[in-house]
Amino acid sequence: MTWKIAAFYKFVALENLPEWREKIRAACNEFGVCGTILLAHEGINSTSAAAPEKMDAFLEFLRSQTPFSDLEVKISYADEKPFNRMKVRLKKEIVTLRDPRANPTCLVGQYVTAQDWNELISDPEVVVIDTRNDYEYKIGTFKGAVNPKTDSFGQLPEFVQKHLNPERHKKVAMFCTGGIRCEKSTSYMLAEGFEEVYHLQGGILKYLEDIPADQSLWEGECFVFDDRVSVKHGLEQGSYTLCYGCGEFLSAEQQAHPDYKPGFHCENCKGTHSDKQLRSLQDKHKHYAAVRKETA
Repeated sequence: MTWKIAAFYKFVALENLPEWREKIRAACNEFGVCGTILLAHEGINSTSAAAPEKMDAFLEFLRSQTPFSDLEVKISYADEKPFNRMKVRLKKEIVTLRDPRANPTCLVGQYVTAQDWNELISDPEVVVIDTRNDYEYKIGTFKGAVNPKTDSFGQLPEFVQKHLNPERHKKVAMFCTGGIRCEKSTSYMLAEGFEEVYHLQGGILKYLEDIPADQSLWEGECFVFDDRVSVKHGLEQGSYTLCYGCGEFLSAEQQAHPDYKPGFHCENCKGTHSDKQLRSLQDKHKHYAAVRKETA
């Protein structure tokens, strides 16, 4: 079975969040959607999946609701079920920065399309910031991008305070996976006094979808928050996988190592688990294998 994966977000003022949660949860159940949908007073954020025709119907339902009528969605596909279940959660923020001044519905940087992004980040006066976390940066990033070395998005303001200055850094370009983190970060940067702040519209995923590999300034693969682990140009599934034993993301070379056993351990963590932990990993591996078999 082919799964259609939809990644979307929108900053929009929402009220009556419990009602929205129940309405959207009911639609997810009706159309067999799996994944995660976050709802907050500032908007909606999701990566979710379903059978292609069911996902089309679900997106049609969302766009029939006034706040989401112009919802932009990035589509990709997977041969195996990318999420084990459906979660619709209420949050304080759809992406956590913990600064009330960062409100893209009121203040936001300049959107730059994938087609114009190369020219912007090739400008030597532009500081290019990868707003994602350190483990995402290590899998792939844009040529010349700065790594803030964060473990969570909420740490980005600390990096900005220490390393960037509105007087010296006149032009700042920011990017993330799907657009949500860089959009919110530009709102924060403007509140901090930076004058020219840009962000990649649609994020890395839109860039990899639209820009041919031979014209690309992207290096490596792009981490995604589902069982595919990473994607390449054309949003094809990448070569990375997850080690269930230690949580590290493994390249094709690491997967070829004799100490790598899918679902159990890699060369970095082999021999570090107790018998109880190995049994737990085995049970988890069997469970995920069964889920994939049932939904194939």
